Amino acid sequence: MTAAVDSAFVYRSPWADDEVVALKEMATKFLVSEALPHSERWIEQKCVDREFWREAGKIGLLCASIPEEYGGGGGTFAHDLAIFQAALELTEMGFGTGASVHSGLVANYINSYGTEEQKHRWLPKMASGEFIGAIAMTEPGGGSDLKAIRTTAIRDGDSYVVNGSKTFISNGKNADLVILVLKTDPTAGVKGVSLLVVETRDNPGYRVGRVLEKVGMKAQDTAELFFEDMRVPVANLLGEEGRGYSYAIKQLAHERLLIADAGATMAQAAVKETIKYTKVRHAFGAPLFEMQNTRFELAQCATLARVARVFVDNCIERHLRGELDAASASMAKAYATEVQCEVIDRCVQLFGGYGYMLEYPIARMYADSRAQKIYAGTTEVMKELIARSL
Repeated sequence: MTAAVDSAFVYRSPWADDEVVALKEMATKFLVSEALPHSERWIEQKCVDREFWREAGKIGLLCASIPEEYGGGGGTFAHDLAIFQAALELTEMGFGTGASVHSGLVANYINSYGTEEQKHRWLPKMASGEFIGAIAMTEPGGGSDLKAIRTTAIRDGDSYVVNGSKTFISNGKNADLVILVLKTDPTAGVKGVSLLVVETRDNPGYRVGRVLEKVGMKAQDTAELFFEDMRVPVANLLGEEGRGYSYAIKQLAHERLLIADAGATMAQAAVKETIKYTKVRHAFGAPLFEMQNTRFELAQCATLARVARVFVDNCIERHLRGELDAASASMAKAYATEVQCEVIDRCVQLFGGYGYMLEYPIARMYADSRAQKIYAGTTEVMKELIARSL
C-alpha cells in the first residue's frame, strides 16, 4: 500500500491503545503465516483446520478478554476486537475464521453466567483451542424470534433430555462445546427459556447435519444441528433455569456491536483495496484514479466508512465502560452493516469486470458482506428495536 493510501486512513480508534495495536500487529503476522496459505483449501472444505485453532491458542489469540485465571488473556473487549480486525483486514483470506463466535460470544456467555466450576472446566480448553465453541439459537422457520423456540430440555433426574434442531450455526461442524438456547418449560413462554451447554464429543443424541453451502463466508463452517433424546447433565445449565431469554437479549447487544465493528472494518478495507487498484489500473491512457468520477466515488465511500467507524468506536468506548444501551447497539449494527454493503458495492463498480471475479478480494468481500445485515437480527429487526426506544 502506498504512502498516499496510508495517509487517507491515519485515524486511530480512541480505544486502541499501544497494547491493543501491538496485539493486532502480532495477530496479523500470525494470520499471514498460519492462515493465508491455507485459505483456499479452507474455502473448499467449508471450515478451518482444527490445528489452526490450537496454534492460535498457543500464542494467546483465543479468548483474549477472558481472565487469566480461566486460561484467557486477561484483556478487554478491545483486545478481542484487535484480533478479529486483523483477520478481517486480510482481504485475501475471506471473511473471518469463526473466532469471533468462539472468543467473542461463547466464551463471554460462560464468563458472564457460568459457575466457577464451569469456567474452570470449559474456558481453559477454549483458550487453548482444544475446544471450539458455538452458540445455537436459530431454528428452522424461527429466525430472530427467540420466543418461538421449539427445542426442549425436559428434566429427568440429574439430566435434561433434549429434543429439537438448530440451523445456521457458526462453527457447528467442529464444535466441541455448544450453548443451546432452548425451552426447559415449554408452557412458560419466554420465562421457560434456558441456556444449556452441550459437550458434543461421544454424545449419542447429538448429530451434525449438513454443512451449509453459503453465498459467502465460505471458510467459516455453518451447519445444522439435531438433538434426539440427548442427555445433558443438569450441572451444564448456564445461569438460572428460565433466565435464558434475558441472558440472550443482554448478550445480543454485545454480539451486535461485534458485527458493527466488522462492518466498519470491512468498509474501510474495501476503500483501501479500491484506492490501490484504481491507482495502478489504467483506462483511456491514465490511471482510473485520475478520473473525477472515480475520485468522487472514493471520497464518498471513504466518508461513509469513516462516519461508521467513528460511531462504532463511540459505542465500543461506552461498552468498555459498561454504559452501552441496547438501542445504540442496534443502531450501530444496522448503520455499519448497511454502510459496509453500500461501500463494497460501489467499490466493486470501480473494479469493473474484475470486481466480479473471485480471484479479486473485493468480489469475496461483496459476497461475504451481505449476511451482516441478516444474522444476529436483521436490519428490519434493528429498526423495530430502535423504534421501541424512541
